[in-house]
Amino acid sequence: MKPDIFQAIADPTRRAILTLIAIKALTPNAMAEKFDMSRQAVSKHIKVLNECGLIRPEQSGREIHYHFNAHKMQEFDNWLAQFRQSWETQFNQLDQLLSTIKEQNTK
Repeated sequence: MKPDIFQAIADPTRRAILTLIAIKALTPNAMAEKFDMSRQAVSKHIKVLNECGLIRPEQSGREIHYHFNAHKMQEFDNWLAQFRQSWETQFNQLDQLLSTIKEQNTK
């Protein structure tokens, strides 16, 4: 079964890998140097991120550099946006309520 973006970002190591390659494309060996884990363990994380489209490989000679796929993350952000407006409305209402309560307590 192909992993989805939620499964991919659920793991803290995969989130850390995404953060690293969002700054600069890296090879699996370069990624493994950043973590206390084997190259094989990093490869398993890369596989999940690649399968769900969050990263994309680019062959450069004998090495593969992995790049962050901002387009895929934008799709995820667009999905979250539908909830963001609702959250912001609820937080604003809570702020107003707390302000009202604070004003009543200072009188």
